Amino acid sequence: MKRRHALTLLAATSWPGLYAQDALDTSDTREVRALAGLLRAGGCAVLFRHAATEAGIGDPPNFRLGDCSTQRLLSDAGRAQSRRIGQRFKAQALQARSVHSSAWCRCRDTATLAFGEHTVWPALNSTFEDSSGQPAQTRLLRQRLLGIPPGQFEVWVTHQVNI
Repeated sequence: MKRRHALTLLAATSWPGLYAQDALDTSDTREVRALAGLLRAGGCAVLFRHAATEAGIGDPPNFRLGDCSTQRLLSDAGRAQSRRIGQRFKAQALQARSVHSSAWCRCRDTATLAFGEHTVWPALNSTFEDSSGQPAQTRLLRQRLLGIPPGQFEVWVTHQVNI
């Protein structure tokens, strides 16, 4: 269990070059090899915050979850980041067994641009405006994490507040 939590945090925050301008550099650094090895060992999830967005915090006052035109969206830089994430995984021959995303458009777009297909999973939805559901969401995430088998990993795209 501890390895799973550590891997999730490590992957979400520190894959070398993942968000840097040189993310297309597929050099086989010790850190990249180590993380790729942990992902191949499986039984874990990579937890990502959505890529860079347009300026702002939270969502505009007229926000509606089902309407992307009312939400804070990925910036051009965020769309490029998302593509680099996918390219880095491909360069390391890492294939997630599944990709899950928050229902927010910026998360869905990050998942789509990086990995292609994804499933919206409400357990990854933002709790920024209302944290009352956070304990239940965390329980669901932990339950799913325990069910990921050895040799497989999942990707979860969410929000900073959930990480």
